[in-house]
Amino acid sequence: MRRPAMSDPAPQPAPPPHRWSLARRLLGPLVVLASLVLIAAVFLFALWARTPTPHSKSPAVVDISKGAGLADIAAALEDAGVIGRPRLFVMLAFAAGAQGELRAGEYEFAEGGSPWEVLTILRSGRTKRHFVTLQEGWTVAQMADAIAGANLARRAELLALSGDPAFARALDLPGETLEGYCFPDTYAFTRGMSAGAILKRLVSRFREVYAEEKAAAGAEAGGDLSEHEIVTLASIVEKETGVPGERALIAAVFLNRLRLGMRLQSDPTVIYGIADFDGNLTREHLARPGPYNTYVRAGLPPGPIANPGRAALRGVLEPAPDDYLYFVSRNDGSHAFSRTLAEHNRAVRRYQKRPRAAPAPNAESRS
Repeated sequence: MRRPAMSDPAPQPAPPPHRWSLARRLLGPLVVLASLVLIAAVFLFALWARTPTPHSKSPAVVDISKGAGLADIAAALEDAGVIGRPRLFVMLAFAAGAQGELRAGEYEFAEGGSPWEVLTILRSGRTKRHFVTLQEGWTVAQMADAIAGANLARRAELLALSGDPAFARALDLPGETLEGYCFPDTYAFTRGMSAGAILKRLVSRFREVYAEEKAAAGAEAGGDLSEHEIVTLASIVEKETGVPGERALIAAVFLNRLRLGMRLQSDPTVIYGIADFDGNLTREHLARPGPYNTYVRAGLPPGPIANPGRAALRGVLEPAPDDYLYFVSRNDGSHAFSRTLAEHNRAVRRYQKRPRAAPAPNAESRS
């Protein structure tokens, strides 16, 4: 029996030519329109990124904590008035490839900064600087007060480190503490610095200044005194006078006394050794034995009593070529200098109507 032959599928009719031509005619304008929209969006986005934020505050301070995400950073910037569109800022950071480069810290933004400028600052890590001036003749405790007062570090931590012999040795200092080696100057610190980093900065500055003054004075400067003894004497000079021109003279007096075996008889050394000194130096204080009482103890005290400045260090390294052995306050900040005890006693009667206390036992007279 013969099977019927299978016939080929009937050919489908081709779409009308006008449908393809219509699609081609619409596709071109759509692509152009989409391109124009994209170009416009990119242009507007770039314009926004470069346009100053109109409602920003001046200056605005923003603290970016460690580990903060990009959205959190953008929200903090918006809260401070630094940027106006946090979502766009997040997009900007991703577009710039900066999403992992924004650094923690405290930042200050001037009025009228653009989002791009804000992003650039955050990427650079240019955190806000806090200026602190540490005065000549301040103790480490006074410096710690100033630094802690600026909310840059905890006072207790600064004092603990500055009095830690191990920390002093780590900084290659000859003393057991940092007293005398924290150079008085104006410093720029950033919030978030550790107490150790701050103290290292002060000691580093001391090293710079001391090296400069030692080089300027010459290799023989300081004579037989060690670095620790030079700094100790400079701290006493710093506390004895605030007149720059007198520091070399005061240094000469003390160096002459040391050479002759005379006691230094310096009130500031006694005061340093008195815990909770109330401002009244008494006869009892002068007679009380102690490592810092130079009325009863010969030679220099065991360490600096303050942090000397450049002029005091220079005064010890280059003392005046005078043989003075005594000085007394004129009550105007300056001092009268004498070579003999008789001259000194006349100066005391002239400038000090009522001596504050009697000389210590076996001492010639108070300087």
